Amino acid sequence: MWLGTAAVNLAVAVMLGAFGAHGLKHTASAQQLQWWFTATQYFFWHALGLLALGVLARVMPSFAVKMPFCLLQLGLIIFCGSLYLMALGLPRWLGAITPVGGILMIIGWLMLAWLAFKQ
Repeated sequence: MWLGTAAVNLAVAVMLGAFGAHGLKHTASAQQLQWWFTATQYFFWHALGLLALGVLARVMPSFAVKMPFCLLQLGLIIFCGSLYLMALGLPRWLGAITPVGGILMIIGWLMLAWLAFKQ
């Protein structure tokens, strides 16, 4: 399940990156393109992190990846999703929830570190 979810995230990141590079190039403002670029960068890097967690779950089944994985996934949806929506022209107040996603990602990584040090 973990590897499959990570692979879907990576596929979606490629699709969204391509859409931003080709579909938005002539219609979006510089700010909208920057939001899209930022969201795509975070999406790719954290999806790779999810992939690493999926591999870790296979190699070390006793290692508890569920909570860090879920926090990272939820953080990705909120952080990147709000940036993507603003880039598509939805209200800028969505930017107020962007940090919530970032905080969830930070907590996910810190939880992973704590679990690794604890083991």
